[in-house]
Parts: sequence; structure tokens; C-alpha cells
Amino acid sequence: MGGGYGEGEAEGRRFAVLLCAEDSEYVKKVHGGYFKVFVSLLGEEGETWHVYRAARGELPPAEDVDAYDGFVISGSCSDAHGDDQWIRDLLSLIEALVSKKKQLLGVCFGHQILSRALGGKTGRAKRGWDIGVTCIHPSHSTIKQFSSLHIPSHLPIIECHRDEVWELPPNAEVMAQSEKTGIEIFRYGNHVMGIQGHPEYTKDILMHLIDRLLQLNLIQNCHAEAAKASVEAGEPNREAWRKLCKAFLKSQL
Repeated sequence: MGGGYGEGEAEGRRFAVLLCAEDSEYVKKVHGGYFKVFVSLLGEEGETWHVYRAARGELPPAEDVDAYDGFVISGSCSDAHGDDQWIRDLLSLIEALVSKKKQLLGVCFGHQILSRALGGKTGRAKRGWDIGVTCIHPSHSTIKQFSSLHIPSHLPIIECHRDEVWELPPNAEVMAQSEKTGIEIFRYGNHVMGIQGHPEYTKDILMHLIDRLLQLNLIQNCHAEAAKASVEAGEPNREAWRKLCKAFLKSQL
């Protein structure tokens, strides 16, 4: 059963985070876990938020799905092109949620797994790791379409990934790209959106993650130093990302 947060369970809107990663000790200690990081970015008074630890095989039962207005799929240490049982189960759930036209917001791994579930292709990023503060560029049509949100043409975000969406699902559209990644945001209809970066991350979360990746020998010293330099030099536009993610998740676009 997923853990809960919030008030107004009877009358408020309900959302769930499908958590595809384990909390690091740092994030638990400083931020209360990744679930609370997402709720602090997206939650509003009167809403009810639940967490399901998807990477442990915990997903909302079919009879509970209709009670939710939207779902957020988090990042993960696992590969979205992997074949673990929990990933196969998550793909099946996503297909059911898409058929019900539930609002689905995917972040990093979540972005990639949404693409895969819809028929797109994912894999190792052709240009390697992207770690740090990256400036992405929404398309002109995206800026025009969401003019009420005043989305800037240069939109910095925290990134930490070595996989990417290679090929869009049929009928999906690219909303933004960066110098390194061709599909930074994609949209499928009005109810599915994937974001390759981490709108929920704070700079301290990324700094500690860089150290962990270095300790695990997943990146080299030169990558870590370059990533930390970009974090110190850049500032993610968290407010613009908050507006975009909330407006999408809550069907306000």
C-alpha cells in the first residue's frame, strides 16, 4: 500500500508518485525522501498525494487507479530499456493509465519509460552522460501553445542521465531539445508528458548524487568536476518548471 500525504482526502484531488528509485540517506535526512521532494514541487493545499514504490514491485491496484487524477513517474538507477519484472509491470500499468487518459508526468527514467510504453525507443545516450545544469530550448510552437505560462526560450534544468529517448512514439511531439539531447520534453496528446531533466531536484541533491556516482565508478573525476562547475555556474529555473509541471498534471493547459 502506498504512503499518503495531505489533507482533504474526501473532497480534494488525488495524485500518486510511482517511485522508481530508492531514497539515498542524504535525501531522506535533508528532504524527507524523494516523494516529499516531488510533493514540495507539485503539491497544493487540499490535495492528497500517495507514493507507490514501483522499484519494489508496489503499484496501485487496478481498482484504485480511477481514484487518482494524475500520476508522476520518477527517475531511477535502472534502465528504462531493461527487462526486470517490476519494469514490465510498470509498463503494463502505464498502458492501462494511457487508455484511461489519466494525466501522466514522467521525469528522467519516467520520461523514457513513458516513451517505451507508447512505442518509442530508448537506450544509452549517444553523447554520453549529461550531468549538471543544462539549458533546454522549448520549440516555438510549445512557447506559443502555452503562452499563458510565459515559458522562456532558454530554460535551465538539472540533468543526470546516461540514457535517452532515441525515437518518439507514434503521434508524439517534441516540445524541447538541448545541444546534447534531441528529445528533452515530449508530449502525447493532452495527458502524457515526459521530461528528461529533473525539475524536482535541488542543487544540493545533485551535488551529493555526483559524489555517489563517482564513488561507484560510474563517472570519472573529469565528469564530476565539469558537472559540479556547471551546477555552481548555472541556476535551474525551478519556478518555470513548477508552473509547467503543475499546469500539465492538473489539466490546466
